[in-house]
Amino acid sequence: MDGGSFSEFLAPGLNRPLPRVAVDLRKRGLDIAASALLLILFAPLLLLAALLIKLESPGPALFRQTRGGLGGARFQILKLRTMHCREDGPDLVQARRGDNRVTRTGRILRATSIDELPQLLNVLRGDMSLVGPRPHAAAHDDYYGVRIPEYYARYQARPGLTGWAQVKGLRGGTDTVEAMRRRVEADIDYIQSWSILKDAKIVLLTIPSLLISGNAY
Repeated sequence: MDGGSFSEFLAPGLNRPLPRVAVDLRKRGLDIAASALLLILFAPLLLLAALLIKLESPGPALFRQTRGGLGGARFQILKLRTMHCREDGPDLVQARRGDNRVTRTGRILRATSIDELPQLLNVLRGDMSLVGPRPHAAAHDDYYGVRIPEYYARYQARPGLTGWAQVKGLRGGTDTVEAMRRRVEADIDYIQSWSILKDAKIVLLTIPSLLISGNAY
């Protein structure tokens, strides 16, 4: 789907002009300040993780994959590589429990979400926000977009490093259409009810949600 056609998929009750969550300058300012600070704070951890990845398996430490962003615009998301392969195509398969594509280091990085920390660079340059709907691979956008009518309403906000769906326990794999539908409903609820205070609540809830979630593998 191209970036100019997402409006035809908007869910009922959502305005066609971009909502406040997409245009509020306070949100963008906080994203810039927080992502820059967190990149400095986590730099030693990122360097250590990159070293362990390189020692365990050949290939780059960073993994890039095409995702859908604000307005449906495609961008390259950054992650620490956790698999032996680097998939980014129309037949992309989500990781499953016991997936033999995942490296030993990768299992730790995925379970703790450390593999997602390079996305702070995506936040800094404006591809993403600290809080918003989690971006899915382009292949998954295409698959679920024709099965869930309101799916592309998620594009009314910048994708997030964490989100309302994640703190509600909808983190991890979505191996059924119904599982994805529940995530999409949470994303739309976030867009409709967004506020700076809600973003703060989500950030505060993210840490305990990571500790108790068993859905990331």
